[in-house]
Amino acid sequence: MAGALVLAPSVLAHIERPAYWPDPRPDKSISPPAGGKVPKPRSLASALDASKPGKTRIVCQRRSLQRAQNSILDANSNGYRIRPTQPKLRLDPGKAKRLLTLNGRFAHRCSYHSIQRAVFASHNNDRIVIMPGVYTERHSRKQPTNDPSCAKYLTDTDFGGGAVGLSYRYQYHCPNDQALINVLGRKPGKGAPPPPQMDRHGIPDLGPCIRCNLQIEGSVPNPSATVIDSGDRSAGNRGPSGVGSKKDVALKADRADGFVLRNVTVRHASEHDVYVLETDGYLLDRVQLYYAGEYGALMFTSDHGVTENCDGVGNGDSAVYPGGAPETDDDPAPNAPDARDTAFYPHERLNQTIRRCDLHHNNMATSGTMGNGVHIVHNNIYRNTAGIVTDSFYAGGHPGFPQSGAVFEKNNIYSNNFDDYAPKSDVESSTGVPLGVGLLIAGGNGDVVRDNHIWNNWRRGTMLLAVPDAISCAPGTETCSIANASSTSYGNRFYDNVVGRAPGGKARPNGVDFWWDQFPTNTGNCWFNNRGPDGTNADWTGDPQRFASAGSSVPGFLPEDCLSPGNVGTGAPLKEATLLNCAQVAIGDPSCEWYVKPAKPASKAAAHQRRHVKRQATRLIGEEQLRAPACSLAGDTQSCVAYANRP
Repeated sequence: MAGALVLAPSVLAHIERPAYWPDPRPDKSISPPAGGKVPKPRSLASALDASKPGKTRIVCQRRSLQRAQNSILDANSNGYRIRPTQPKLRLDPGKAKRLLTLNGRFAHRCSYHSIQRAVFASHNNDRIVIMPGVYTERHSRKQPTNDPSCAKYLTDTDFGGGAVGLSYRYQYHCPNDQALINVLGRKPGKGAPPPPQMDRHGIPDLGPCIRCNLQIEGSVPNPSATVIDSGDRSAGNRGPSGVGSKKDVALKADRADGFVLRNVTVRHASEHDVYVLETDGYLLDRVQLYYAGEYGALMFTSDHGVTENCDGVGNGDSAVYPGGAPETDDDPAPNAPDARDTAFYPHERLNQTIRRCDLHHNNMATSGTMGNGVHIVHNNIYRNTAGIVTDSFYAGGHPGFPQSGAVFEKNNIYSNNFDDYAPKSDVESSTGVPLGVGLLIAGGNGDVVRDNHIWNNWRRGTMLLAVPDAISCAPGTETCSIANASSTSYGNRFYDNVVGRAPGGKARPNGVDFWWDQFPTNTGNCWFNNRGPDGTNADWTGDPQRFASAGSSVPGFLPEDCLSPGNVGTGAPLKEATLLNCAQVAIGDPSCEWYVKPAKPASKAAAHQRRHVKRQATRLIGEEQLRAPACSLAGDTQSCVAYANRP
């Protein structure tokens, strides 16, 4: 119940404008059209082909050519990795020779030393090629933050309180107020933006494309050679998170339909290394995202997007965050408030994909409030505080309540036991999450968790908990409304996963494989055809203990039958007491079990921890400050009866 409060992100340094989902149809006012699909990257070899659409601008530094030559020769001789778990990639001699020639031509054509200046000069269909070096964008760093000259462009926010949000017009006229590099894809619409609208389908103040279909890429295959650094460059690819940052965002793509970013490292932003906002059609490929204060890559109210072949390390919230995603899915919850608009989205579909990435040593690997219709597939997710996380807590202007329709499949999710709450951690948690969890759904509907390998997560392999509307939808917000007592945590399916066993066959148990809060009234959640350490469906662990026989309803068991009329949560006061307690304490407070590193499964210390948590929950459950909010938020439920019957 309280998970939403725990998962609330920290207050942003800049308050963003109310955001809208872009029109999913391609914009045919330019040729080729922008948006409507994931953009296909243009080859580096075609960058200087005058017969192709657009103009190419080259950005370089004094020693860029030498660095390019060294990088290419090293990739030919020794190979390179974009992410730790992949085999080394090696350039064959012919390709290395062609790249050396091409970079020589780039150096001869180079006329920019600032990426931002090259962006300002660019138009629709243009390209920017960045030669190796560390780009700190000195001119952008010097630009004022909260510039008084742009105060007239502030706008209302989803939270009321007057004009304090940074409108698109603000970004257009003061582009480096917030961002080190700002790619503004369109002119502002005529006039001031309207007050926040309940209906977020379509951007109301959209102007014409001026930098749509822009491609930015490093000139060598190894992204480590071409670096955009918003903070202390002397820290290299290390932390702490956001170290020395001068700007909230390192690189922002705003209403930049058809945007492509390739072959670069981005690091040390105080908030987000890469930020894609209100954009239809984007590709982030072969990128390294290091030590941002919040998100390595934030994709917000954007559509038709792919993030692939990435490495995300050291981020204070998550490495990758597809939040406020379009409602392109069909929510299975009864009376769900986020029904798909079939006129705007004619067909149910997944709208954004994260694939072939290593996401490790972060607070979370992935997160995404209202991450609707997101596809997370073929990733290695390891050594984070928590792995995959999605939730329905309304915060920061996230349309699309409640979260629904995500698919998490074919991932390796393991050893997520990194304690970023420790005093000397180089990652500072900006969001409280339970340490030692592989996958957490906090208030999602119709999410699918299938065909993953999940092992050695010392608290829980997966968690499913409800987020009542009364918590999720704060009064007065514009894109979230209370439809009924609880519209979250329905119809989630966990199946065909291998738990507690590494891919090589060795038993590596999770603390508990599958955990459910059993929230009253929740229906349709089911766990079936999962295999434990012995390779059978009889050797995994659950809390509640295990599934009942098909078609039956036995309190205290995980349902196997998704459609059984008896498949309904019956309440678990001890669990709710623990969750509510965690909601009321500061991030890292050890009185919340989430912030205490769990002991290794099956050890004496683990058994002692379980007994301690149960004793603490039993004590808390009788305290009025926990009993009263539980019942007021959940309504007249079996849980409230259970609380009321206690002394």
